[in-house]
Amino acid sequence: MKIALVVIGKTDAKYFVEAINEYKNRLVHYIPFEMEVIPDIKNVKNLSEAQQKEKEGELILKTLQSGDYLVLLDEKGKEFTSMQFSTYIEKKMHTVPKRLVFVVGGPYGFSEAVYKAAAEKISLSKMTFSHQMIRLIFIEQIYRAMTILNNEPYHHE
Repeated sequence: MKIALVVIGKTDAKYFVEAINEYKNRLVHYIPFEMEVIPDIKNVKNLSEAQQKEKEGELILKTLQSGDYLVLLDEKGKEFTSMQFSTYIEKKMHTVPKRLVFVVGGPYGFSEAVYKAAAEKISLSKMTFSHQMIRLIFIEQIYRAMTILNNEPYHHE
């Protein structure tokens, strides 16, 4: 299985880019991982929120491959502790044949088509984080899950 994180818009804060790259480099020692960046939609000032969600949704759905298991990072999703998330990842490693794809939506969330394509939703917190920050937090949590599954001392209870 491979884990993919699909995000909209590039990370432009250098300190986030460095931290994301650090965790991506750590993570690939455990599991194949990729982060796919969908370019920001052009001329968003001329689009309504609904139109922007639709355009982003089309681009998100185009990134999917046959056999992908789509999970949305969504405020209405299921919440996990780090230990529970590691168990979740472990189960997916045994049941998802190809790619486990997590998606961070745009500023207005997901289109109906993306919600329909998704197998489930996960929430990282009841709080709201910037789209750049959530990438780092989520990649770190995948890394943490891998260290938990490998009985390594990174995570402390």
